[in-house]
Amino acid sequence: MDKIDNEIAKRIRGEVSRYQRRVPEIQSSEYIQSFVNVILAYLNTNRDVEYNPNLVSLCAPFIYVLNTECDAYYCFERLMTAIEEYNSTFSLKEQVAQFMTLFRCGLPELCSYFDEEEVDINEWSTSWLQNLLAKEMKFENVVRLWDTYFAMPDPFAFHPYVCLSILLSAKEALEDLEQSEIRTMLLRLPSLNIEMIIADAYNFRHETIERQMNEDGEL
Repeated sequence: MDKIDNEIAKRIRGEVSRYQRRVPEIQSSEYIQSFVNVILAYLNTNRDVEYNPNLVSLCAPFIYVLNTECDAYYCFERLMTAIEEYNSTFSLKEQVAQFMTLFRCGLPELCSYFDEEEVDINEWSTSWLQNLLAKEMKFENVVRLWDTYFAMPDPFAFHPYVCLSILLSAKEALEDLEQSEIRTMLLRLPSLNIEMIIADAYNFRHETIERQMNEDGEL
């Protein structure tokens, strides 16, 4: 490794160590070098991509589930390529704007409560959308959710409805909290019933499509 690789490897190890403190499933020291190898290989193959600590969260499910670093690398690279392709079609700003519209239509009471508490929707929704909840969800929930995503033809289009479904599941708890507590909960989600989350997400999508069809029919 050259000097730059050594510096990035050190940063990866530091981020993995922090990540392992809250994810017991991958606390074994043997995982650390796998993270370094996979993420460095990705960065060296994609020279236009700069290292970001979020790469550790996005890489973790593959390191944990797959048997070899080679398999983990190719799956991780495919995910990153898919995210980049989706972002080139729909900018992050557009994704956040779409989600805010879904939030206001789907959960108007909670959205109004967030406005009252001056909760910055951009702060948490940007990460939720960009990182597929890899940072915020419990690790076992991420693995279960992504298992569903990778079997779908349109996981990125479906993802905002999952985010909305999570807010629905946590609605009562969130409405009992103040601004700083809401922020903390949204950035470190409790354990979730993923089957229920996915089912409610399908319902939200169906309702949104019906609403749009009705609006189009009124034009």
